[in-house]
Amino acid sequence: MPTVVTRLLSVLVLCAVAMPYSPAGAAESWTWPLDGTSVGRPFERPATVYGPGHRGVDLPGSVGGTVRSVAPGRVAFVGSVAGVPVVTIDHGQERSTYQPVRALVRRGDAVGRGQPIGRLLARHSHCVHACLHLGRVRADEYLDPLDVLEVRARFRLVDPNGPLPTPPGGSIGTLLGGSLVRPVPGPVTSAFGMRVHPITGVRKLHDGTDLGAPCGTPVKAAAPGVVTRVETVGGYGRWIVLDHEHGVETRYAHLSAQQVGVGARVRAAQTIGLVGQTGYATGCHLHFMVVRHGTPVDPLG
Repeated sequence: MPTVVTRLLSVLVLCAVAMPYSPAGAAESWTWPLDGTSVGRPFERPATVYGPGHRGVDLPGSVGGTVRSVAPGRVAFVGSVAGVPVVTIDHGQERSTYQPVRALVRRGDAVGRGQPIGRLLARHSHCVHACLHLGRVRADEYLDPLDVLEVRARFRLVDPNGPLPTPPGGSIGTLLGGSLVRPVPGPVTSAFGMRVHPITGVRKLHDGTDLGAPCGTPVKAAAPGVVTRVETVGGYGRWIVLDHEHGVETRYAHLSAQQVGVGARVRAAQTIGLVGQTGYATGCHLHFMVVRHGTPVDPLG
């Protein structure tokens, strides 16, 4: 009899070890609501119901970008909360919230996983640049959305104060068939990486490299590409976005003027705009970004 009990206990222990842990009522895996998968500000659980904290995650995006439902569900709310446009989707045991969003759905609509539900707005955002605030709520408890968002193999956690990893698959210059052209000849005044923002005082990722140059200096295209955006976007001011192959974009911000339009095909070193001080800028300079598959990488890499 002891032998039988011992074997039974062993089986139970083995089953407990083999079964993956799943909290009671845990949500299914969520898909990312934006094309990119970078996180600006993480979740900070409040100590009390009305205490300070960050009740969601901020996901950097582009003004007018498509916002998608993270999972199947039904639209529970479309409206404004404290003047901020919000969409809420009920997934059964949990709800997802999206703000600031211009809704493409109405209350009561059934939505599928990854279905567009709105467009990201510039106004009402609490971020320096455009971002989506994604919330996850169970009953009245705020939970961390990153716990259920899909894990993408090309991303890994790194020390924000340590050296940044080299993007996989070779350098951007190699992918585009050669070295990138320096957009302006000025010196680097603020490198890519974590820093305290000179205007907001917030410590966050500086998602590009600042190149000092007088206002009016011609800005050159870093590589051949197609102009996909020419617009004014929050803290970036007036900017131009070029689409290159291999999922690579280059972005040129704080411009005083642009010399190309959306849809134009440009060659490397072609003048596309002029250095300026639009948006959140303490002086004339170019904020130069390289974005790969929606995630900013170090242009100097």
